[in-house]
This record gives sequence, structure tokens and C-alpha cells, in this order.
Amino acid sequence: MEFLALLGTPLAGALALAWFGARRRAPEANAALSLATLAAAVALTVRVFGAGNLTFFHEQFFIDPFNVFLVTLTALVGFTTSMFSRPYMRVELDHGRISAGRLRLYHSMYQLFIATMLLALTTNNLGLMWVAMEAATLSTVLLVTLYRTPASLEAGWKYFILCGVGIAQALFGTILLYIAAEKVLGAEGVSALLWTHLNAVKAQLEPRVLSLAFVFLLVGYGTKVGLAPLHNWLPDAHAEGPTPISAVLSGLLLNVAIYAVVRCKILVEGSLHSPLPAQMLMGFGMLSVVLASFLLWRQRDIKRLFAYSSIEHMGIIAFAFGMGGAIANFAALLHMTVHSLTKSAIFFAAGHAAQKSGTQIMERIRGLVTVSPTVGWGLMLGSLAILGMPPFGVFASEFLILTTAMREQPWATPILLIALGVAFAAIFGRVQSMVFGETTVKRLPHTPALLPVFLHLALVLMLGLFIPPYLAEWYRAAARMIGGG
Repeated sequence: MEFLALLGTPLAGALALAWFGARRRAPEANAALSLATLAAAVALTVRVFGAGNLTFFHEQFFIDPFNVFLVTLTALVGFTTSMFSRPYMRVELDHGRISAGRLRLYHSMYQLFIATMLLALTTNNLGLMWVAMEAATLSTVLLVTLYRTPASLEAGWKYFILCGVGIAQALFGTILLYIAAEKVLGAEGVSALLWTHLNAVKAQLEPRVLSLAFVFLLVGYGTKVGLAPLHNWLPDAHAEGPTPISAVLSGLLLNVAIYAVVRCKILVEGSLHSPLPAQMLMGFGMLSVVLASFLLWRQRDIKRLFAYSSIEHMGIIAFAFGMGGAIANFAALLHMTVHSLTKSAIFFAAGHAAQKSGTQIMERIRGLVTVSPTVGWGLMLGSLAILGMPPFGVFASEFLILTTAMREQPWATPILLIALGVAFAAIFGRVQSMVFGETTVKRLPHTPALLPVFLHLALVLMLGLFIPPYLAEWYRAAARMIGGG
């Protein structure tokens, strides 16, 4: 029942909002549907931790501690983003940036996007996971191009073409997985692509075929993750799309893509018994961290700035999963959580700042703490959190990753520290001027409602000070599963 509600609610919502998504109460309906999806995700999580792993519809769907953790995170951020988009998109409509028809498209595609991500996370079939990832791309292309400006159309085409090429590589990798599985499992059709079946016989799969498959899968899904040098679509898509879409792209879609990579890594490592998958992940992750950190200095657009920050943090997560082991996997899962919460909160605050200032150029946004204190402090605290300042949760996860690297990959530690220092200076210097700089603009008579910002930051602060025992066990169970335990 919970599983049907989890996938059925956003799918039904997408169809319903395609009809009345432009009406006055459509934003509330969008938020209500997202809340129902969150309730289903929480109920499913409780069931998994009570009954263990679950399968549905003849094993075509599979829930374990790894994906149920991401399902709940996706539903939570999806709900808070829908709450943020209520006032934000109404202002965009009032200012004439979108029409009623585009508002209907926004609400419908938002629910479809949530549905495709949840489908990718819960399916046991690697072929269906590929289909869900492609559907997520197609739905978000329509959202990125919502404003229909030349820049947004260019960003949408770049996103579509680059991710289309990437997802084609992932399709070829999936076909290679099927070829390897068919020889072991027999001619079982789609059953040969069930992850649980493949995981049970991974030691018998042809290593050479799987090593080639992983190259294509990593390049394909790595494009969706935004790993360098496959990242070119990400800054444009984040900068030109509506801010709520920037928040879910950065906070959710990147997690789903790296989830797909890790699922494939588990299979390939079990077949190869070699460090090749781990080395590839660490290499792409390290390159992403270094490149994004230095590219941060060149940015003038606030949303592009934090888009490059997302590339940096996904590189950190990829590097941690590449190191493997109980602590590194635990830290990577924690970092996925705190990055999603923090980055979406930052985009919420940055979106309000850009909307009130009429520009996304950072040099033209000054004195936010005077003009709108909640926006200013939300942006400042979010920036400090994402930069790894204690006691926020990002500090805890990065500390675990760095200390593990000191022990297992000592060559990487100084590179990571330098890159993190460069990123800190680039972001803090710009945000400090935006928040506390001199301004001639008068204080806003109406302060934007920023409950989602401070809710997310409160959760990130809590995870930096104290991880509840049930949540810690959640991470440990997922980390054991990723490590083959």
C-alpha cells in the first residue's frame, strides 16, 4: 500500500495538474501531493526497518536500507521545495516571467520529475532504472526551459544533448551487463537485469565484460552526476531554470545518478576483485573537486556559483564511495544527506535574493541583511554550512572523509584540503559582500517566508551535533550493503 502510494501519488498528480495546474489553488495542490508522497515514503521506511528488505510486483521493485534512505530524502526535499515554490512562482507569474500555461506545465512536470526519481530509486530492474533516468531528463528539460529566454533555451538544449549522449553510454553499459548476466542466469529476459539476481551471482559474471560495462555506466550516469569533465550542462541548467528546479536538480537528481553508479559498482567489484571501479570513481571525484573549486572564482551569477559548488561536493561523494569501507561509505551517505538539505536551502535563499534584486549577478546584490534579514541570514548560514564550518553536518561528513583519506589514500589528502580551501575563499568572499555589503535599497516591507530554508539548516545543524541512533543505524546498514556486508 505504501509503495503504491509512493509512486502513484506523484504520477496521478502530474496528470491532474496537467489539467488545472494554472488555477489559483494549484500551488497548494502541488504541495499537498508532495506531502502525501512524503508520508508514503516515511511509512515505507518504517516498514523496511521493521520487516527488512522488501520486493514488489514479482521482484521488479526492491527496497533496502540504501534506497529507502534516498527515497525519504527525495520526498522530504520535494515537499519543502514545493512549499518554497508556492510564493516564488506566484511572484514570477505576477512579474510576467511565466504565463498561466507555463505555470501549469511547471506543476505537472514537477510531479512527474519526482515520480521518475522515485522510480529510478526503487526499481530492481537496471533497464527500468535507465528508462526512469531518461524520463527524469526529459521532464527537467521542459522545466529548465520554462522561461523561454534565449539563455534558458540554450541551457535546455545543452542539458538535453549532453545528458542524452551520456545516457546512451549508460544504455550500452546496461546491454553489456545483460550479456554477462544471460550467460550465468540463462535466457530470463528482463529477469536477467534484476539487481538482486545479479548481486547473487556477481562472482560468476564475466570480469572483462563487466569492466567494460562499468566504464560506459560510469561515463553515462556520471554525466548526470555532473562529474568533471562531463559537467558542462550543470551550471547552465541551474542558472537558467526556475530556482525551485535548481534546488531539486542539485539536491536530488545528482543523488539519484550517483546512486545508480554505486549500484553498478557493487556488481562490478564483486566480479572483478580488483580496484579498477574504486580507482575510476576516486579519479573522477578528485578531478571534479579540483576543477570546480578553481572555476568558482570565475563566476558572477549566484546560481552558477552554487552549481559549481554542487560539482565539487558530488566529487567529494564519488571519491568517498571510491575509497569504500564502512567509514567512507557512511561518510558519503551522510554527505549526500547534508548536501541535499544545505544546497536546496541555499538555492531557496538565493532565489529570493535574485527575485527581490531583479538580478542574479552577485556584484549587483548588496546588503541583504539590511534589505531582508531572513534572506540575508539564510544565505549566509547556508553558505557557511556548505563550506564545512562546524558545527554543521557538512563538517562532520567532510571530516570523516578526510581522516579516512589520510589513512587509506594519503596522496589525496593535501589535494582535497587545498581544493576545499580555494572553494571556501571563493564562496565566502562573494556571499559576505552580498549579505553585509553597503546598499542604497530600502528595507523590504514584506519579508519572504523562508521556513524551508531554516528547517533544512536546522536539520543540517542537528546532524553535525547529534545523529539519532535510528538514523545512524540506517547509514550503517546502507554502508554495509554497499561494502558487500
